[in-house]
Amino acid sequence: MNMISNRYRIRCLWPVALLSAAFVVLCASIPGAPAFARGPAAAGTPVLVELFTSEGCSDCPPADDLLARLDREQFAPGVHAIVLSEHVTYWNHQGWEDPFSMQQVDYRQQDYVQHFGLQSPYTPQMVVDGAQQFVGNNGPALNLAMTKAVSDSKQPLDIVDAQWNKDGVHFGVHTSAAHGEHLFAALAQDVAPSKVSAGENAGRTLNYVAVVRALKEYKSDFADGHPLAISASEMKKDAAGSAVRLVVFLADTHTGHVEAVAEQSLTKP
Repeated sequence: MNMISNRYRIRCLWPVALLSAAFVVLCASIPGAPAFARGPAAAGTPVLVELFTSEGCSDCPPADDLLARLDREQFAPGVHAIVLSEHVTYWNHQGWEDPFSMQQVDYRQQDYVQHFGLQSPYTPQMVVDGAQQFVGNNGPALNLAMTKAVSDSKQPLDIVDAQWNKDGVHFGVHTSAAHGEHLFAALAQDVAPSKVSAGENAGRTLNYVAVVRALKEYKSDFADGHPLAISASEMKKDAAGSAVRLVVFLADTHTGHVEAVAEQSLTKP
């Protein structure tokens, strides 16, 4: 992983991001403009929006804010955005160790590097339904990607019998998986404030939504309500807060495309 080249790459894209932000403001000022129109929460086609981010990256907070806004306002017409904030570890040598960072997230992003033919991973990176990727603070790109995603067909996927006890989270799913599709389950902390004392974001208090605290892949035996679990030992330490989200999604392991996604709120006992 070449951090210098990654940082240079994102910083070079910063003027583009500023122009994109100006475009968003302009669109929002036009009566009847469809971009970023507020939509009803939890309505429409479910679409998975993943943000690969880090507290060690000074370019990431605007992307974190965009993800939080999407989660809060559900501004894409016809889309129920299911969001995940996924913190990588490779910024941790910059003087501040991201308390939410996980190696499982690094591995997931590396899969996307291969699927998209990228030279290396970078932050902030946003991925929509495993099919489209772009710099994570690019609002217009996000809106276009969700418009494309909602036009793609999705398989049905339902979470059943989900509960959290002292051993971990137990659940099942109803879906019909095709050959080459695996199920992924993420346990995400609903909200997670963090005061950063060192590194590029030193002195800032950052607020995250849907922060992944456990990520697990199931390669078989997951359909028709088969009992599944994320054990307490598989969760990131302090994966708590009283409110969490269980997000499950079906993905094509050859292309990375998300074929189905669902979420359910849980309360820690």
